[in-house]
Amino acid sequence: MDKIISNFTSLDGRIGRQSWWIGVVILIVINIIISFLILPLVGISMMPNMAALMADPNNVDAQALANTVAATMKTAGWVSLVIFLIFLYPSAAISIKRRHDKDNSGLDVWIYFGLTAILLLVQALGLFMTMTDVGGISFPTPSLPFTILQIIVGIFGIYLLVVLGFLKGTTGPNQYGPDPLGGPAA
Repeated sequence: MDKIISNFTSLDGRIGRQSWWIGVVILIVINIIISFLILPLVGISMMPNMAALMADPNNVDAQALANTVAATMKTAGWVSLVIFLIFLYPSAAISIKRRHDKDNSGLDVWIYFGLTAILLLVQALGLFMTMTDVGGISFPTPSLPFTILQIIVGIFGIYLLVVLGFLKGTTGPNQYGPDPLGGPAA
């Protein structure tokens, strides 16, 4: 148990793929518990109540609907940013230790987390959004620069998933410590 906890509390050393995947699953489960169980209990919702907004479909206030969707997107952005910051250190700890297993400093992990934080902050502030007319109702949609940033972060995330979750680490000890699989000494 101490080994599992230390995986989330230190940036030093190396971990193998199995330890990384176990850490990821633990963080996902805790994230789900916070997002779907605790947030609604404290009155935070990341989804608008569309049934209440469209109670009378013949008499929908288009501007109120658009404003509600825009406000919900900003709220979701702020909530996502706070949750991201809560999980930043434990996620960084397991990911950087995993990069250490490939004899890498983990700078690419920090760059990814930095880009993700920027993306979430931009969403929370409602920047780079344009209003798009859909059936007479204007809805906020991401602009081209925001979409490009989302694509970059997505591709970077896939790269890290492959490197962290599927590629074998360095056999034997490296500058970050002994082989977590007990490979032959150099």
